Amino acid sequence: MNWILASLVAALFLGFYELCTKHSVRENAVLPVLFLSSVCSATVWTGLMLVGSLAPGALPAALTTSPLDGWGHLQLAGKSALVATSWMFTYFAMKHLPVSITSPIRATGPVWTIFGAVAVLGERLNVWEWLGIATTLASFVGLSFAGRGEGIRFHRDRSIAYMIAGTLLGAVSALYDKYLLGAAGFSVPTVQAWFSVYLAVFFLPLAIGWKRRWWPRNDFHWRWSIPGIAAMLLISDYIYFGALQNPEARVALVSSLRRGSTLVAFSGGLWLFGEKNGLRKLPAVLGVLAGIVLTVLKHQR
Repeated sequence: MNWILASLVAALFLGFYELCTKHSVRENAVLPVLFLSSVCSATVWTGLMLVGSLAPGALPAALTTSPLDGWGHLQLAGKSALVATSWMFTYFAMKHLPVSITSPIRATGPVWTIFGAVAVLGERLNVWEWLGIATTLASFVGLSFAGRGEGIRFHRDRSIAYMIAGTLLGAVSALYDKYLLGAAGFSVPTVQAWFSVYLAVFFLPLAIGWKRRWWPRNDFHWRWSIPGIAAMLLISDYIYFGALQNPEARVALVSSLRRGSTLVAFSGGLWLFGEKNGLRKLPAVLGVLAGIVLTVLKHQR
């Protein structure tokens, strides 16, 4: 598959992932959703690792994991802990907020990753990246004004704070991914597989606590969108990493095209969930995507 087309297909499935998430957590207990969707992903990767162990060479390289020592397991467990915390924030936010609000906020993740690269890695920004950041932040402000039509006050809404916290932690995770796949030398399937397994491990005690009513909690209702969360994310990531493996692929452009998932989630929120003020939100959504494109122009010149 052409790498540009693959990037767009990955964006499509990532948008479906956000819609499945919204459908799963809406008027539902969040912790069982997190645990069960993680178990689905972990089951797939555990099965693949078992096949790879029993029949070496039977799987393609994109699905073959590498052996790990104790330190390697600890590093990947750290990634899972980071993502688990990020997802807890974002899933609780998505339970109470329209996906047409949460998806554009989540799409700002690459901008915060750039900020982190400047602060931690000492990278310098060019004029296009500064312009992209300014456009994204201005669009974020515009989105806050559009949200007022639904009674959402960005500066004092707890769910908005959760969504921002989850997005910032996601940006930190992206920086950590650069370390794991670069300096630490982990392969992509190894990171994906053990990340999925440890994610289920981290959510297990929370699911037990929910089940045993260690705190006041909501009731849980099974929905088929729960395994859909795992399936859509696994498919999106597989196609995304496949696009990156193409020697002609431009990493920054692939990442930018993948953010087109926001349009899928935004449209689905209006159509499937009857969310309001679509026309008021649309300029801000497009502004966020424009800001992401501007931040990657440096890498395309």
